[in-house]
Amino acid sequence: QVQLVESGGGLVQAGGSLRLSCAASGKIFNIDTMGWYRQVPGNQRDLVAVVKYGERPNSANYADSVKGRFTISRDDAKNAVILQMNRLKPEDTAVYYCAASSGGKAYWGSGTLVTVSS
Repeated sequence: QVQLVESGGGLVQAGGSLRLSCAASGKIFNIDTMGWYRQVPGNQRDLVAVVKYGERPNSANYADSVKGRFTISRDDAKNAVILQMNRLKPEDTAVYYCAASSGGKAYWGSGTLVTVSS
């Protein structure tokens, strides 16, 4: 089992920045991907950014809507992934979920709310 704990959500004005952090614990040695998804009530959960471990440990993928504004990075000392969100827009408002893939299974955090006011 892998446990994921998110932190860093909150309220920010449009144009501002927030930093989300996700710390993994448990059976973390087999994690091959970690990242962030977001969900607006009534909509599906969408990928924001993910980073792969393994052969290309710094390989990252981003949703088109966040490219150039969000950056995902790893903090291996803390078994964490960080999502730096800059130039936030009201349409970025959502619950952000940390996700990890390990041994063919997907694990999810409980989510953290990000609200961007116009």
